[in-house]
Amino acid sequence: MKKAKPRNPQVDLIETLSLSELTMFCDTNAEWVITLVEHGVVNPIARSAPEWEFTPAHIARARKAARLMRDLGLNVAGVALVLDLIEERDALARKLALMGA
Repeated sequence: MKKAKPRNPQVDLIETLSLSELTMFCDTNAEWVITLVEHGVVNPIARSAPEWEFTPAHIARARKAARLMRDLGLNVAGVALVLDLIEERDALARKLALMGA
């Protein structure tokens, strides 16, 4: 079984990013981030779009979403499914590692 790669150390150093900072970090636009939020791919801390802040976990998800859309041509619904499956696989791998399997 292929082991999960370690998280991006650059993302781990960031506390939060605003909407505009996330668009620059992912080299995209606000409309794209809003679409990710609408589909539940990422969840901002604040409620209104201009004040949104994103945690490191959601920053990493947004970067992965951008790569999946660019490299594999997935739509937002496909990206949401793939990211959820990857996280589920990683959680199961961690459980197996704890069990010594």
